Amino acid sequence: MLILLLSAVLLICLAVLAHIDALTYRLPDAITLPLIPAGLIANILVFDRLLPALIGAALGYLGLVGLEIAYKHLRGRDGLGRGDAKLLAAGGAWCGAMALPFILLVASFAALLFVLLMSVIRGQKPSGTTMLAFGPWLAFGIGLIWLVKAYWPQAGLYF
Repeated sequence: MLILLLSAVLLICLAVLAHIDALTYRLPDAITLPLIPAGLIANILVFDRLLPALIGAALGYLGLVGLEIAYKHLRGRDGLGRGDAKLLAAGGAWCGAMALPFILLVASFAALLFVLLMSVIRGQKPSGTTMLAFGPWLAFGIGLIWLVKAYWPQAGLYF
């Protein structure tokens, strides 16, 4: 029952964040930041493991901040927002450090598929200046990986 409640809280927050980011290109700290300690607590309560969640939160944040800074340095403009880094930190807290590459893979593939479908439907090729909120795709990746971790342990994906 506890895992169901925790999953519901996470998925509702992710859905709200995805919606807000899709509309405003912003991920509000008021929702994103509390997900980090909540994920740490969830890992203690459900999996009796804190260290992978702590490392995941730190690596998730630092990894995307590093990417954000490198992109801005190379291209001279913003490519990722700090909210994306905070959201991936929350994903690392909930899913663990080993899940981060899977979260990013799912999010990136889903975003790429969306862009390709939209370009076919609208007949417009995306350019280097086309804006795309990445938060909804990160939220999708986090939610999917959490569900696999929480409800399908026999898959052997030990995050």
